[in-house]
Amino acid sequence: MPSMAHRTIDVDGVQVFYREAGPPDAPVLLLPHGYPSSSFQYRGLMPALADRWRVIAPDFPGFGYSEAPEDFEYTFGGYAELLDKFVAALGVKRFVLYLFDYGSQVGFQLALKDPSRIAGLVIQNGDAYEETLGPKYEPLRAYWESPTEEHLVELTKAVSADGLREEILGEVPPETAVRISPDLWQLSWPLMEPHRDIMAGFFLEILSSVRLYPRYQAFLREYQPPTLIVWGPEDGYMPAESARAYLKDLPDAELHLLEGGGHWLLESHLDETVALIRPFLSRLT
Repeated sequence: MPSMAHRTIDVDGVQVFYREAGPPDAPVLLLPHGYPSSSFQYRGLMPALADRWRVIAPDFPGFGYSEAPEDFEYTFGGYAELLDKFVAALGVKRFVLYLFDYGSQVGFQLALKDPSRIAGLVIQNGDAYEETLGPKYEPLRAYWESPTEEHLVELTKAVSADGLREEILGEVPPETAVRISPDLWQLSWPLMEPHRDIMAGFFLEILSSVRLYPRYQAFLREYQPPTLIVWGPEDGYMPAESARAYLKDLPDAELHLLEGGGHWLLESHLDETVALIRPFLSRLT
């Protein structure tokens, strides 16, 4: 099993923690993480690929072990700007991009900065089509339509230890839930708790990203990056329709819906996911 390196790098004055594995001269897979986790969520995937690929997973400010400066721009665009400088600092010029959850919104905005750098996409429960957003978006829609303090307080209740657990386990069948480690929320919450205001701020920021969906779709149509879509359909935010929607703009994409899988596919269906990603990446190199 390849070993994992745990490093910190100064990126534009921000101390960014990241995990890295694989040969330094190998093709790169960049792994932006989702909410409520960090690079920790890729702890199983990275060593499973690191024999042939350089896999890199940073923590966004406010998540994991990265610094969270008060004057940082806590938006998906701010994270994309930081990620752009992060890959430059590491000397990475071209990479396959993993799009998942919040990381998909950051990743798309990164891709728009220089599409020529994108060697391919692995899309796993990362949305880009408003018409297919699932029922768990309804409280967010209510807040977007009426951004009152009352709606914000109700949403912020989910930014808690119990809320994170419900986010992760609340929609998958029991046979899937037992395969998801409680480390995912138990270890995330102590690191997130000091930054609850940052997390609450993203409830409106999600709307800003939804408004950019047409630009994400135009990027896909124009550049046609080689794409693997591997999806957990038991996802109240991004059901199976959200995965299939990509085929409108990427008709040649490879699509797999993993039965019983939910949003946290790398926890419950890691082996199946790795078995799909490895041959896809091999075709790109």
